[in-house]
Amino acid sequence: MAALAFPRHIHTAPKPSFFNSKPKTKPRTRVSVQSSLTPPQLGFSDPFVLELAEALEDSLPSPASPKLSPLEKIRDVSSETLLSTSWPSRKDEPFRFTDTSFIKNSKIYPVSRTPPQSLEAPPEDTQLLHLAIVDGHIVDSSSNMSGLPDGVYVGGLSNATSESLVKRVGEFVSGFDWGDLFWSINGVGAPDLAVVYVPAGCRVENLVHLRYYSVEASDVGSNKLPVSNPRVFVVVEEGGEVDIVEEFMGGDQNRCYWANPVLEVVIGEGGKVRHSYVQNQSPCAAHIKWTSVRQEAESNYQLVEVSSGGKLSRHNLHVQQLGPDTVTELSTLHLAFNEQTQDLHSRLVLDYPRGSSRQLHKCIVANSQGQAVFDGNVKVNRYAQQTDAGQLTRSLLLEPRATVNVKPNLQIIADDVKCSHGAAISDLEESQLFYFQARGIDLKTARKALVFSFGAEVVSQLPDAFLQKKVENQIRELLDPQ
Repeated sequence: MAALAFPRHIHTAPKPSFFNSKPKTKPRTRVSVQSSLTPPQLGFSDPFVLELAEALEDSLPSPASPKLSPLEKIRDVSSETLLSTSWPSRKDEPFRFTDTSFIKNSKIYPVSRTPPQSLEAPPEDTQLLHLAIVDGHIVDSSSNMSGLPDGVYVGGLSNATSESLVKRVGEFVSGFDWGDLFWSINGVGAPDLAVVYVPAGCRVENLVHLRYYSVEASDVGSNKLPVSNPRVFVVVEEGGEVDIVEEFMGGDQNRCYWANPVLEVVIGEGGKVRHSYVQNQSPCAAHIKWTSVRQEAESNYQLVEVSSGGKLSRHNLHVQQLGPDTVTELSTLHLAFNEQTQDLHSRLVLDYPRGSSRQLHKCIVANSQGQAVFDGNVKVNRYAQQTDAGQLTRSLLLEPRATVNVKPNLQIIADDVKCSHGAAISDLEESQLFYFQARGIDLKTARKALVFSFGAEVVSQLPDAFLQKKVENQIRELLDPQ
């Protein structure tokens, strides 16, 4: 019987700058899920996961260009990972409050239809550069990337004309070790890699708007669930700045699909990324997203998130500070106004001195069958002295059986830090409602006003006035459905 060898896990001091280190080179081999099923691995494999992985591999065309080598590297690593990864259950701690069985019990199949070449155009009164991503495919005919500064690239890796850019992206892919099953599923099934590249010292004045469309879908009750795997890679070199908006479009309200996107962000020394993420997909859809951020010294990452769609919506957010004097700001608002689950699992790792982080999480559950989940982990390691980290989660439960599960978590190894966290769960305060009623405002209107103002602290941080207005209108529709 063949012996099994397990890798040793050795804890060392923080690694040097990944922007200056040379990537390791090794022979690139294509790993097929089917061909890699050796007897020693069978005992660790999940047949359901392997069947899904094989279907995803079969749905993708063979690469015809060496420019896709970074994407092939992602696929190879993800294929290997899936061999020993099982589908999560409620017995697994990260999914204790998140039930993914409705995805597993569906007939999952990869999106195969060629994406349409004409889509709803962004409103003319916005100044957003926009890239259309349809079921994981980049549609250039519905995108507008004109007017970008010299050296900036936004588009598919398959269309990149610069060999140095492709090589640069290849240096960073597959450098993330914290992903779960859904991260690997995306890695196997991503049809292309959208790239946002900002060279050193360049500031992109206009927002870069990534608009995600889920076109292929099934009818309610059909038990079919098409899955798409959009993947975006952002590289901001030293001193670069960019504002990125991810908007996941709602689509037909009675259509079912599974969107499984991944966004990776690498920020060089002194770089700045402002990231907005708006999710308003179909209430019958599954939306499981991964965001991975790696920050160099003196860099700044800001996230503003508003999530209201999906039957199951989960955001896995991982931020790692890889240099001193690094700033991370996270603001999220989750809305569960239907029979749905809104889940945020965040992990922030601080490894260097004088790091700063602020996290504000708010959620509103306004349905007796709705629930919200927040698992926020901030880890301050030994070398992260003089860290200033704060975390606050506040939740509104507006129905008697509405549920929220919160787990704020601080792990502090350094001994010279200033860290705090807090959690509050409540309904609307009677004194606030009385204030409105005493001025002739009825109870229903008063409750709407207070709920809206609760989320305004996060919504007001969205960088574009038109996008902010759009999100506010979506919240109003949830508060007052027709």
